[in-house]
Amino acid sequence: MARPEIYVSTDVETDGPIPGPHSMLSFASAAYTAGKELVGTFSANLVTLPGAAGHPDTMAWWATQPDAWRACRENPEEPAEAMVRYAKWLGGLPGKPVFVGYPAAFDFMFVYWYLIRFTGASPFSHSALDLKTYAMALLGTEFRATTKRSMPRAWFDDLPHRHVALDDAVEQGALFCAMLAARSGFIATS
Repeated sequence: MARPEIYVSTDVETDGPIPGPHSMLSFASAAYTAGKELVGTFSANLVTLPGAAGHPDTMAWWATQPDAWRACRENPEEPAEAMVRYAKWLGGLPGKPVFVGYPAAFDFMFVYWYLIRFTGASPFSHSALDLKTYAMALLGTEFRATTKRSMPRAWFDDLPHRHVALDDAVEQGALFCAMLAARSGFIATS
């Protein structure tokens, strides 16, 4: 019997638009079953990459988010250590990990780059599931018109979105599970 998919909702906080010249400051994942059971979480704050620097536009945005900035700079660890722990955590999930992000293109780019750079492999392979694209397909809307404001309120749990990676990963994972339930015609519990 095939192992079930585990939806790994992941959020990153960075100091710039691309990995390498800029660093992933913090990342977190919340692993959910299709039935909305939260089976585990992972989070880490990272030391910045040698030679990398914050992008001026991103750093100006961070200046408006002092609480989130403090949260992502507490107890940073070396990326190599964190990514090895993360890969091990992913391998211990009770199913095949599927990366889920909002926007997946941005979050996956950083996580994939760091996994390849520091562990040599990605348990997600080369793919990621984008919440906005999935919502577009469910709602029959155009891509740019598909925003959280245009999504049904029933899809949202009362969870914070504070630009703190773990909070945002949990919130987005619950949103994805609500989308799965809407598609399947069942009400996810738990």
